[in-house]
Amino acid sequence: MADASDGFEVVTSEGSGAKQSPASSQGKAVREAGDPAEKPLLPEPADSARSEEGWDQRSPSQNSVLRENTANGTETASMTEDNETVRKSGSNFDGTVQPENQGGFPEKVIQQDYRMPDVVTVRVETGSDSFQEVLVKIERPTYKKPFLGGFRNVSTGVEFHNAGSQTIPKKRPDKGIPLLCKGIQAGVEKNKQQQTRNTTSTQMTKIGLYISNMTDKLITPGKYFTADEYHKRRLEAVIVIQKYFRRWYAINLVQNLKEQRRARLAWEAQEDLQKKREKEEKLRREYEKKLNPKTKEDFELLYHDLELWVQEETGRINRTLSGAERKAALCALLEEETQLIACIGMHKQDANVENQQKAIMQLLVKCAQPRRWKAFDGKITEMDTQSTLRGKELLEIYRSINTKDIPKDERISVLLTLKCTVKVPQDPLKLYKNIYFCHSCENYLPSTEFLIPANSRTIGRCRSCYQLDNEARKREAYLKYRLILENLRKSEVDYQDDSKIVFLVQLPDMQYLIEKIWNCQSALSACSNLYDLVMVRWDKQREWSPWNTILLTEEEADAHLKLCDPLKTYEGPFIYRVEQKHIRAKNYFAQIPAMSPFLHRSNNQANANSYMKHCSSQLKK
Repeated sequence: MADASDGFEVVTSEGSGAKQSPASSQGKAVREAGDPAEKPLLPEPADSARSEEGWDQRSPSQNSVLRENTANGTETASMTEDNETVRKSGSNFDGTVQPENQGGFPEKVIQQDYRMPDVVTVRVETGSDSFQEVLVKIERPTYKKPFLGGFRNVSTGVEFHNAGSQTIPKKRPDKGIPLLCKGIQAGVEKNKQQQTRNTTSTQMTKIGLYISNMTDKLITPGKYFTADEYHKRRLEAVIVIQKYFRRWYAINLVQNLKEQRRARLAWEAQEDLQKKREKEEKLRREYEKKLNPKTKEDFELLYHDLELWVQEETGRINRTLSGAERKAALCALLEEETQLIACIGMHKQDANVENQQKAIMQLLVKCAQPRRWKAFDGKITEMDTQSTLRGKELLEIYRSINTKDIPKDERISVLLTLKCTVKVPQDPLKLYKNIYFCHSCENYLPSTEFLIPANSRTIGRCRSCYQLDNEARKREAYLKYRLILENLRKSEVDYQDDSKIVFLVQLPDMQYLIEKIWNCQSALSACSNLYDLVMVRWDKQREWSPWNTILLTEEEADAHLKLCDPLKTYEGPFIYRVEQKHIRAKNYFAQIPAMSPFLHRSNNQANANSYMKHCSSQLKK
């Protein structure tokens, strides 16, 4: 047994009593190392009880076995432990000597200071007549041992711990996982009695007490049903609930589908009506332009319709007449054509005068406007400069000159003011900048007066000569191609990816691209109305070019631009036809020197895009 206050360990067996026997009945003894003489053994009283007076038993113990590992093997010494006094020694392990008198009762307890040595010698029985002395090393703990059960001496107050607390506890290996004890994992439960708020009781009628039964209710037991019947009723109820719910859900679903169908039909009708109105409005505008032509595009449409009418009449005359009648009909057609051309020419002169006056007025008004800019607070600031003041002066003079029915003196004053105003010498050096010679009209004109196609290597004719030749011979209308080109340039500006090729392409190039390569029809629906066609990118990841484009209707173009990769959406034959058109366009525009750098850059960009797509597909795999 170990003393908690001294902190020592002795390899002995704990008994159920406070004192323990160090040896068995055969005469085994325990000898401490360093003691020169054995302590005298005291006789055991005959009337000693199993529990000695003056001890408080904390926990029961049973016979224990001392096992000691030696070099030769394991020798076992068994010692019988009872709740009795020390038979052969009057000293216990805490250093207390208790002498006995004749009556067997201790008279005085003498406390002596005792220090357990570091090594003790234990004599162990190894056979019937052989003993062996074993050295036992005392391990002193480095911490205060917790009390886990044992015995306490009532007289001295010394506590003796159980054998489980005599050794250092073994530490659990760290597994890297936090472990919780059972007290944390399991909740604490307790039972507590509860009482209702109102105390009730039942009183029955008896002798001397009458209880009215007017308010009593007679309760009869219902029909008993088993658990299977109960679950069957619940299943039937669930089936009924599901049936009504599915009916309600189906009704709502059908109503939603009907509502969607009605909204879809209404939207389609509205779209058809809107398209019909737009078409009618477009035809009305064209009719107004032909009836009252004012711009160049309006007169182009007139000459184009005149040419179509002449070709139709010529074909009809050639089919129906022959000989002299045919020649007479052709002469009459030529005279009628001449009259129509003269009528168109008169309208054109009037429109040119009116347009020239409007252009001059717009230029003067724009020059007379002050400079305007928006400040950080949103306010608009205006400032007049010397140029704007000069513009206002010229605007007033122009309005005064164009004013009719003014007195003669005021008219003379206005003319004198105009004479003083326009005496400005012109710088002759400015005439040599961007001035080209037109071989048709033999005039020197600025570069803005020349329409230069992308495949042209010379300057060629000016705009007026080109227009005059078109009115006299081809009579083609370029308004439709101009609209397609303008819409294309607007859409390319919205991409904001520094697209340049679309601004190098001129109107004749767009006409060749639409007529010769795409045959003036949509690539998907073969729609031939140029007013409904637009030109967009084939691959929206690359900039627009004649070899990266497709001609579609507006609805088809909107659907096409929503595609991520057209090569994965369209079928093989359609993709092949589009690629063939791209090859034809590339061969045509490759002859233009200005297009060569863009052609190489487009090839490099296409190779890079294909490489990126290949890498992304490999990563997905």
